[in-house]
Amino acid sequence: MNYKLNPEKTEPRAKGILSAISVLTPLLLTERKRLLFALTAIIANAGLTLVAPLLIGFTIDRHVTAGNYAGVLLFSGILLFVYVGALITSYLQTSLMGKVGQHVLFSVRNSIFEKLQSLPIAFFNQNKSGDLISRINNDTEKLNQFLSQSLVQFASGFFVILGSGIFLISIDPRLGAVAIAPAVLVLLFSRIISPWMRARNTKSLGSLGALSSEIQEGIENFKVIVAFNRRDYFRQRFAEVNEKNYKDAVKAGVANMVFQPVYGLASNLAQLGTLTVGVYFISRGSFTIGLLISFVAYSTTLYNQLRQIAAVWTNFQVAMSGWDRISDILSLQNNLATIEVPAQSRSGGVLSFDAVGFQYSDGTRVLRSVSFSLEAGKTYALVGPTGGGKTTTASLMARLFDPSEGTVFLHGKDIRGYSPEERTSKIGFILQEPFLFAGTVKENIVYGMDEYVQLDTDAVHELLREAGLDSLLVRFEKGLDTPISLAGDAISLGQKQLIAFMRAVLRKPDLLILDEATANVDTVTEELLQKILDALPKQTTRVVIAHRLHTIANADQIFFVNGGEIKNAGSMEHALSMLMHGKKSS
Repeated sequence: MNYKLNPEKTEPRAKGILSAISVLTPLLLTERKRLLFALTAIIANAGLTLVAPLLIGFTIDRHVTAGNYAGVLLFSGILLFVYVGALITSYLQTSLMGKVGQHVLFSVRNSIFEKLQSLPIAFFNQNKSGDLISRINNDTEKLNQFLSQSLVQFASGFFVILGSGIFLISIDPRLGAVAIAPAVLVLLFSRIISPWMRARNTKSLGSLGALSSEIQEGIENFKVIVAFNRRDYFRQRFAEVNEKNYKDAVKAGVANMVFQPVYGLASNLAQLGTLTVGVYFISRGSFTIGLLISFVAYSTTLYNQLRQIAAVWTNFQVAMSGWDRISDILSLQNNLATIEVPAQSRSGGVLSFDAVGFQYSDGTRVLRSVSFSLEAGKTYALVGPTGGGKTTTASLMARLFDPSEGTVFLHGKDIRGYSPEERTSKIGFILQEPFLFAGTVKENIVYGMDEYVQLDTDAVHELLREAGLDSLLVRFEKGLDTPISLAGDAISLGQKQLIAFMRAVLRKPDLLILDEATANVDTVTEELLQKILDALPKQTTRVVIAHRLHTIANADQIFFVNGGEIKNAGSMEHALSMLMHGKKSS
């Protein structure tokens, strides 16, 4: 299955405002209570904002022109009360929506991380970790900024604009039409230009993800860069990606600033038209000065809110671009799901391949109709040239991938019928490049084993002693309490493999797969590990992948893997001959 994400995709999932709102609705519905209070505060704030110009116009016409200063003071007090109420409701709506945004951000990041945890190895092989980090951190933050800051401005602005339009038409339909006409034109302009703006922002976020990937890759492999003295290459690659991100960011910035001057021009045209026609109406005696002031105030409020929404709309487009990239991950489905299969569909062998074929998503075929069976308690070796398919075969055994065709059976049952917990309890896998978590040696050894996680250091040490693994702890300065950094630089690769070895053996699996598990340890330690392997339960089946042929000299059966085939190599000498001459079969 192809899990490749496109970091530069510009086609939006939600193509219009209604479809975009429908996308956000499920995110917001988890915060119904806060949203209800926030909406109440928003409507109250809009109402208080709208009543102020009407009070000002009424005060001018009824009290200022008449010289009634008591009335002026009374309505001044009322206006003060309105402004204080607007201040309080503004704070409430901002505070409530801020909490909504943070909770949604928390939920979305959890959802992304849980989704990543559920996806197969193929997904991580096909995508750069830097781009994934950018989607989790940067893109979700864009969504949070809109929900916690811009959404409240958008909702408040909508009610204020709606109310202002109603007041303008109610006061005088002719003058109202003059004031609103430019607003209608800019709204049509916004609808036309929004897809272009969103595409620019999506591309900018994609190039930012690519920049994050380049930085992550360069820092992660900086030792290699220094060893080969290729800082110039790293600088060149970074400069190219950084320049592309710069150009895309500038284009997005230009797109995001288009609305501001257009809305400013519309506001100026509306005010000019309103004043011209309003003064004409006053000269004819059909309009009052106070009414015109209220009218101009409503017109100004309407266009101020439109300009604010223009800025908010930019944030909305950025947030939707980020959400598109987030949705790309959330929409993926794990193709390694557990399925319903017969309890046992064939007999014989701990694990068997039945006409198994495999090819990667790019079309590269590794195996073609391979069949074999592994018996309990025996040791099997996989040999072959680099790139021949040994690690892929081992990955199929552990169900890190599913075959493109054919079936893998574990204890006579289709391996797809086992839950991840059941499968990992029966199969141990020691990778060629083991990964450790920040913490201690003990925490890494008991990782993934619920029955051991709560044990103290002494209890874990006793478990290792019983398994014959405690002698390996002398390779660590502080034994089980030896700290391991996030990058794992404080210990050698050989020590990492020892930890991975202890972690796998402690599970007592039915099938133990060792992918170059002793490639980075010294001869003495290798012999010690071999003794521990020999002491495993008699029913444990071992599959060993090794380039150093002496490590598989005692294997019960040797398979030669190359050219899409897995063949019985027979003797050690024959396996060596096949490896030297690159033969596919015998």
